[in-house]
Amino acid sequence: MNTDKIIELAFYTLPALITGAVAYYFFQMHTQNEDNKRRFALQKENQKQALPIKLQAYERLSLLLERINSTKLVLRIAPLSEDKLAYQNLLIQNIEQEFDHNLTQQIYVSDECWTMLISAKNTTIQNIRKATLDAANTNSKELREAIITNSLEGESVNNLALGYLKSEVKEFL
Repeated sequence: MNTDKIIELAFYTLPALITGAVAYYFFQMHTQNEDNKRRFALQKENQKQALPIKLQAYERLSLLLERINSTKLVLRIAPLSEDKLAYQNLLIQNIEQEFDHNLTQQIYVSDECWTMLISAKNTTIQNIRKATLDAANTNSKELREAIITNSLEGESVNNLALGYLKSEVKEFL
């Protein structure tokens, strides 16, 4: 008789345990689903706020590339004297100031894009120094003309970096 009671108790308890386990499982799934919904909504809200800031960073970096473009740089910055070394230093100083002013924008772009920007800056500085070393350029006016001529001859590294910047923006828009 005792065994019959145990079997009867098992028949009543087993469905209750199964129902409890299923209810617990569904409750866990529901709780996890609600957490995921909240995380998604929070991420979506953060992205709404971050996207304009990120786009603004790309705009500033494209402006940086335009401002350190050799041709536009020498047209914007007139020499203060006839000394070509002084003019070279003035141009390089201006490039460095522009770059330093936009240094914080690197947190919004990929490492490859930032490397392209650094490469564009360094190549522009190198081209200015190369034109300064040319013995044919004896004063700042001739240096200015040489920089413009050299920048028109080949494809500008600034244009390549700007193209990369644009392609990166298109990826997340």
